[in-house]
Amino acid sequence: MRIATWNVNSLTARHDHVLRWLAAQADAGTPVDVLALQELKLTDDKFPFEALRAAGYEAAAFGQKTYNGVALLSRRGAPRDVVRNIPGFADEQSRIIAATLDAPGGPLRVVNGYFVNGQEPGSEKFAYKMKWLQALHDWLRAELAAHPRLVLLGDFNVAPEDRDSYDPEGLRETIHHTTEERTHFRALLALGLVDSFRMFDQPEKSYSWWDYRMLGYQKNRGLRIDHILVSEPLRVAVRACTVDRAPRKWEKPSDHTPVVLDLDA
Repeated sequence: MRIATWNVNSLTARHDHVLRWLAAQADAGTPVDVLALQELKLTDDKFPFEALRAAGYEAAAFGQKTYNGVALLSRRGAPRDVVRNIPGFADEQSRIIAATLDAPGGPLRVVNGYFVNGQEPGSEKFAYKMKWLQALHDWLRAELAAHPRLVLLGDFNVAPEDRDSYDPEGLRETIHHTTEERTHFRALLALGLVDSFRMFDQPEKSYSWWDYRMLGYQKNRGLRIDHILVSEPLRVAVRACTVDRAPRKWEKPSDHTPVVLDLDA
């Protein structure tokens, strides 16, 4: 199986990019089975279900006008048992979509999240991020008990380690780099999840997001904030996890690029 996550920063603006990338993967002989999208920035009635179906994908979406929004695309049948947002956590933002998908080794639970940005430490938005992360952690404990074969992926808005930032010293304790955010990330791992990217030797300065400003991509001033975590039973099935930088070079790209997991599961 090939599973990927991509913050497209507006599906309306990047619809053709998504179809182009999926087609390129298929043409290369590595078709994407599951694609998690974040920051759709459109409502469900404007989601391109038919265009994606024509490309071979069924989808479940949880959109929102102007902001946020998440979706799961599946080449292995329609997503089922869909959950939208964190149960029991009141939230007006469309940030979580979870579903069960068919896989060769049995049903796979996929949780796709557009994690809270948080703006800056000490702000109300940062306090919201802390509450949201705690709620996610508590819910995932139950999800893992019910679904041992689980993948948590998306835009986490957290650079877990210094090597995940182009300027770890200059940005220390700023948003995405704070001790509090990194502690929450480690708490997710402590539930029995594994950062699949770090299971392998990776090139130095491997990032998944670059600022549009100040030649961020050209100078590789990036962050690794898009992640794919797998549950312990899936660890032995992980074959590779890579960042595909190609779409970041296209005309009018998202500021994020896909992260791809290859799984014998």
